[in-house]
Amino acid sequence: MNRKNLTAADYPLAENRADLVRGRRGKTLADLTLAALERGEVQMEDLRITPAALTMQGDIARTEHRDKLAGNFDRAAELIDVPQAYLMQIYELLRPGRARDRSALQEVADTLRTTYNAPQMAAFIEEAGEVYHRRGLFKG
Repeated sequence: MNRKNLTAADYPLAENRADLVRGRRGKTLADLTLAALERGEVQMEDLRITPAALTMQGDIARTEHRDKLAGNFDRAAELIDVPQAYLMQIYELLRPGRARDRSALQEVADTLRTTYNAPQMAAFIEEAGEVYHRRGLFKG
């Protein structure tokens, strides 16, 4: 099935379209059994959500005209490979009064765009920088 053909009837994917869900190492949900775990065939990487799974959920949200939710799934898909420590730094900078100025957020956006191939998330951070500037939310 082409991802573009997903509908609300396919949600939740794990229950209704388990055939489409694969882990990073290619394992299907059916491969993730207690017996496989006991044999050492299942690793943490097999249990983590993938960009593809998040993107499919975004596609489903779009079919229901829930574009904001779809955008959230798309940005989340971009963040899968961003290290957690860096995500926490971004979170801290996005708290009002934490970033010194708009350039601090622009640096984050540039890094997301160039290092992590996360253009939608970079645009989101840039938009936050504009809003923070207008509202005087920088450390100043």
